[in-house]
Amino acid sequence: MKPSRTPASFLRRQRGVGLVEVLIAVVVLAFGLLGIAAMQLTSLRNSQSALERSQAVAQTYAILDAMRANRQVAMIGGYNINKTCTLPDPGNLVANDLRHWLSTMQDPQILGPSACGQITCGTASCKIQVWWDNSRVKGGTAGDFVSTNTLL
Repeated sequence: MKPSRTPASFLRRQRGVGLVEVLIAVVVLAFGLLGIAAMQLTSLRNSQSALERSQAVAQTYAILDAMRANRQVAMIGGYNINKTCTLPDPGNLVANDLRHWLSTMQDPQILGPSACGQITCGTASCKIQVWWDNSRVKGGTAGDFVSTNTLL
């Protein structure tokens, strides 16, 4: 007959196994939490990028509304500007509209100080482009832009 195992002899052979299992569980949990933190960071970056893209689109429509209020001047190219990040000097209505548009885009809460814009109008339609720094997002660039073509 085989000797029966006593609980005391069984416990002596199992000593220390519980600690190894706990350490392995802690390591697995730590890697899981690191993965969750990385996903959270990526999600926040992408959300910020989407917010900035939405702000850029809103800014193109803001200048379009100002141009529609001064349609005759806009149709003859009064609002046309090459890509610029510099605020125009205040003066007439067009200069004030462009200055307000660029300064609003360059607000740190909107697109930041690197925001630039360009407007090109023809006889009935305009193309408005907005650039800003989107390099924080993986795949983003310092010259990310939104372009809107629309009728006046």
